[in-house]
Amino acid sequence: MIRHLVLFKLDEGVGRDDPRVVAGEAAFRALDGRIPEIRHWELGWNTSDRPIAYDFAINSAFDDPDALRRYVEHPEHQAGVGLWREFATWVIADYEF
Repeated sequence: MIRHLVLFKLDEGVGRDDPRVVAGEAAFRALDGRIPEIRHWELGWNTSDRPIAYDFAINSAFDDPDALRRYVEHPEHQAGVGLWREFATWVIADYEF
């Protein structure tokens, strides 16, 4: 199995209630059950007030690297990524477990 972690940092001045952010979160929430390669899917807003913390996280799992690649290339995933590019940056980590 491959764990796919994504941590998002909202751009300066962008809040969770920004309509773009609301749409971006909804787009990613909708992926569970719509992309067959997803084996585990959870996401949520950071609750820490530490300055090094990121704002939003996705924790997901896939059977293997090919399944992860198909997910990454899936049009619905790409549409969500396009939304988030407007207001955030992110880092990822993919690892076997």
